[in-house]
Amino acid sequence: MSEEKLQMFRNRLTKMFRHVNKLAKRRNVSCYRVYDHDLPEFPFCIEIYESNIYLAEYKRHHGMTDEEHDAWLQQCLPVISDILEMPVEKIYLRQRQRKEGRLGQYEKLNTEQEFFIVHEAGLKFKINLTDYLDTGLFLDHRITRGMVRDEAAGKNVLNLFCYTGSFSVYAASGGAASVTSVDLSKTYLNWAEENFALNGLKDEKRYHFIHADVKQYLDELPANYFDLVVMDPPTFSNSKRMKDFLDIQRDHAELLNKTLLATKAGGVIYFSTNFRSFQLDEQNIKANFIKNITNATTDFDFQGKLFRYCFRIVK
Repeated sequence: MSEEKLQMFRNRLTKMFRHVNKLAKRRNVSCYRVYDHDLPEFPFCIEIYESNIYLAEYKRHHGMTDEEHDAWLQQCLPVISDILEMPVEKIYLRQRQRKEGRLGQYEKLNTEQEFFIVHEAGLKFKINLTDYLDTGLFLDHRITRGMVRDEAAGKNVLNLFCYTGSFSVYAASGGAASVTSVDLSKTYLNWAEENFALNGLKDEKRYHFIHADVKQYLDELPANYFDLVVMDPPTFSNSKRMKDFLDIQRDHAELLNKTLLATKAGGVIYFSTNFRSFQLDEQNIKANFIKNITNATTDFDFQGKLFRYCFRIVK
C-alpha cells in the first residue's frame, strides 16, 4: 500500500476520532463508533468499548493475495492504535460480511470466551469482541434504550427478539412493574440474565426470560396486557428451531398486529429494523398512531451512517 493512501486513512480517522471523541466525553459515553467505511479502500467499522477497540473488516473483493492482505492490515493497525491512543494489543480484529441487516445473529464464530464489562448510562453490560457476529451491545440504539427507560416506570414491558437484554435492563432500571424478555437463543437469554445480575436486578416474580420462537410465542400472549414493547428483529432468520422462517419485510405487519393485540390501549411499541430497503406497511397495521423516529434515535456517532429504521407505534 502506498504511503499516500495510508496517509489518507490516517487523516480521515484522525478527523473522525477528534469529532466523536469530543462529543463522547461531553456526553459521558464510553462505547461509541468512530469510523464506518468512510473510505472505500479501508472498509472498516471501528468502535471503542472503553479500553478496547473493536475493528471489523467488511469482506470485499480486494484483489490481494493472503500475504498482501496481511501486510496491508499490519500497516493499518499501528495507525489505528496511534490515533485512538490505545496499544495494538487492545485491537480486536474481526472480518465480517457486509449484509442486509443483522443476519446470522445466533452464529458463534470463535471460542475465546473473552468478555468485558462496559458501562452505559450508569448501567453495566457484558460484551464479547471475538466470538460472535455482534458484540452484545448495539450502540446504535443508545437513545432508544433511554426512551424506554424514561417510559418504563410501573409498566409491564415486553422485549421481543431480546438478544442480550440491554433494552430489558434499561426498562427494569426505569422501574418497570415487570419485564419479559423473549429470544430463540438460550445463549443470549443467559447473557441477558447475566446483564440483569450485573446491575443488581434480581426478582423472579418481575423479570422473566422466555426461550421461544417469537412468531409462535405471540399467539400465546394474553390480550391487552403489556404497556410497552420493544421489537428489534433480525432481517431474516431460518433457524432450525423455528417452525417457519422470518422475513421482516414480509412478516412485520402480522408480527406488529399480534403484538398490538397483547398491548393495552394507549400502549407503545418501539419497532426497529436494519433492512435497508424496508418499507413500513402502515395501512395494514392496526394502530392509532405511527411515527418514524429514526432521526430522533440516531446519536452523534451514527449521523449520516445509520442504515436502520425506528418507529414509535401507539395502540
